[in-house]
Amino acid sequence: MAVNYGAVKKTDIANGPGVRVSLFVSGCRNHCPGCFNPETWDFSYGSQFTKETEDEIIKALRPSWIQGFSILGGEPMEPENQEALLPFLKRIRKEMPEKDIWLYTGYRFEAVSGSPLLHYVDVVVDGPFLEEEKDISLAFRGSRNQRIIRFGGVHEKAGR
Repeated sequence: MAVNYGAVKKTDIANGPGVRVSLFVSGCRNHCPGCFNPETWDFSYGSQFTKETEDEIIKALRPSWIQGFSILGGEPMEPENQEALLPFLKRIRKEMPEKDIWLYTGYRFEAVSGSPLLHYVDVVVDGPFLEEEKDISLAFRGSRNQRIIRFGGVHEKAGR
């Protein structure tokens, strides 16, 4: 199945610590009111995620001053997106185990905790964006209900 993405940002400082490469996947069924990226709700939005896209991201991740990779959306935890992202996250771990990986999801962690994708992620920012909880002073999240869940540093994770 073809998966699309809305953008790749090669020097992102808003979606995790340090300078990062960020992938905004397409497709989201949550449709949070006030979403900052509603065009990515459409699974066909943007460009097709291909081997060339993967190679472009891997190349952008290589410099030592890039701290890691962030996956946002749309919704990375939609089943269609997980299927495409899983082999790519395995590739990042194999080729660049020192880079951290952050995943943003509008689902609560408890609802997606069984996903194999999470074996390759260091941090999950979970929960839907809620306009009534919006707080621009928060680091790396848009509303107070969202949580930053850390799984330990990249060197602490077993079983990679």
